[in-house]
This record gives sequence, C-alpha cells and structure tokens, in this order.
Amino acid sequence: MDNNNFDTFIDLDEVQFDIGRADRCGFPEVVYGEGKSQETIWKIFQTIIQHNIDGFATRISEDKGLFLERELIRCEVKFSYNKIAKTIRIFKQNGESMEACGKVAVISAGTSDLPVAEEARETVLWTGANVVFIQDVGVAGPHRLRAKLNLFSDADVVIVVAGMEGALPSVVGGFVQAPVIAVPTSVGYGASFGGLAALLGMLNSCASNVTVVNIDAGFKAGYVAGLIAKKCKK
Repeated sequence: MDNNNFDTFIDLDEVQFDIGRADRCGFPEVVYGEGKSQETIWKIFQTIIQHNIDGFATRISEDKGLFLERELIRCEVKFSYNKIAKTIRIFKQNGESMEACGKVAVISAGTSDLPVAEEARETVLWTGANVVFIQDVGVAGPHRLRAKLNLFSDADVVIVVAGMEGALPSVVGGFVQAPVIAVPTSVGYGASFGGLAALLGMLNSCASNVTVVNIDAGFKAGYVAGLIAKKCKK
C-alpha cells in the first residue's frame, strides 16, 4: 500500500473529501447526503468529476436530487439518479466503471421495504457486482421464496431486507451456502418500534450464516456485500 494514499484528500472547507480511498479500501468515498446542503453536495460532485472518480451519494432527498440532476445534465455528466433509493451515481467520464465481480442477491420481504432494498441494490451495482433483485417474498407466503430459489442459490452473498418481525433472513439462511446480510427496516405497526423488533429478531437468528446491519441501512449491506463479492472473484 502506498503511504501517500493517506494524504490524498481535497480541502473543500466544510468537507475534506478523500480521493485516495479506493486504493486503500477498495471503493471510493461515498457522499452521505442527509444534513448536507445541495450546494455542499454539488461542490463534492464537482471534485468527483474533476478527478474522474466513480462517485456515489446516498440519502439524497427529492429537492436536492432535482437540483443535482439539473447541474449534472448542464455539465453533460453521465449519471444515474434513483428517486426511490435516494441515490445518485456519477460515472467516470471515460466510460469505464468498476470491474464486474461476483454475484449478489438482494431480496426484499415486502413492497414497503423497497426504498431500503433499492438503496442496497444501487450500492451493490456501484461496487461492480452483478445483482439479482427479488421482491415481495416475505414469510407470509413462504412458497413465493421457494419458487425463486434458483435465482439466488448460487449467489456469493445474499442481502435480505425485511421489516415487521424480521424473520425472512433466517429462512433464506437455511437455503444458501453464502453469507446472508440481514437489513431490518422501520416498517411495521407500533410494536415493531420503528424497526427495533426486526433488528432484535435478526440478531437472534438461529441461522449460522446470518449477520445483521443497522435499521434501514441498505447502503451498509450493499457495501459489505460488494466487498465480499470482490474477494470471491479473486
């Protein structure tokens, strides 16, 4: 590892943007949009464009998204904006992207879990992994999951997004020879406590291959899955 990579950041006043993170950590620095002004995010985007980085931003609200979309179009930059996932991806100007590696399955229990599942899917795509996306196969109808088994049984890693009681990851874990990353969502009635019930249920999973990220943390699951997929290719 080149020690100079620890000094490669750009001082943008309120932001110290790390342009050397891909060399150290495998993927470039990601922009967390929540709490940042649209002007600050655009300043970071300009740095990403200038240094030809495969950029990615999460938690981009609709008003910020529309502003950034207009600016990116004006600058003729290739990008992808997912309003459901609240993510924006900026592609390298030379058309290159991260080398495709591994297979990740993203499975959502219900349609209400879609925003978190989409965030996970977009993150995985940004990491360069191949993605299969399976929706609405929760434990209320377990036969639906079984019918889709052929689509994800060979995945290098599986992300399972679920709210309510959070039981789906344990079920999926019993079908695959791969790590299962469980993502609890804040979907459910009062006793779900904003996703806490799903989180605790997943943490107590009896499936040995299940690990858990934070509530609504689709990005974290996607990032970790991308790292696993990248290692699997090697």
